[in-house]
Amino acid sequence: MNHGYTLTVSRDFIAQHYLIGGDWGAENEPHSHHYRIDLILSGPDLDRNGYLVDIVAVEARIEKFVDRFRDAMLNDLPEFVGLNPSIEHFARIAWESLTPALLPSSVREAAVRMHENEIASVTYSAPLTE
Repeated sequence: MNHGYTLTVSRDFIAQHYLIGGDWGAENEPHSHHYRIDLILSGPDLDRNGYLVDIVAVEARIEKFVDRFRDAMLNDLPEFVGLNPSIEHFARIAWESLTPALLPSSVREAAVRMHENEIASVTYSAPLTE
């Protein structure tokens, strides 16, 4: 996007996982991460109230998502069946869960940045289509 507004709403939570399909040492054993999810929404225009989106509605949607994964073992959840519960897959799963309800005409692009600690994060993004 060449111009416009970008809004980010963030939330922290703790969840557990263990990696499968390779030899990653301690990562193959169950362990916790202090995740932070950033939902990043972009669009060229504001609504009649001067908002890109209703932040309260976005916060509620993220809270519902976080409630699903908080304190869970990711490997045991249906979203991760057949998948290595990597941060990359987690970012895509979050995007697919969060964006369907966020389609006001003002939002053109959405991204999820998933942090698994203070040094590692992944961003999954895609344009929104109506």
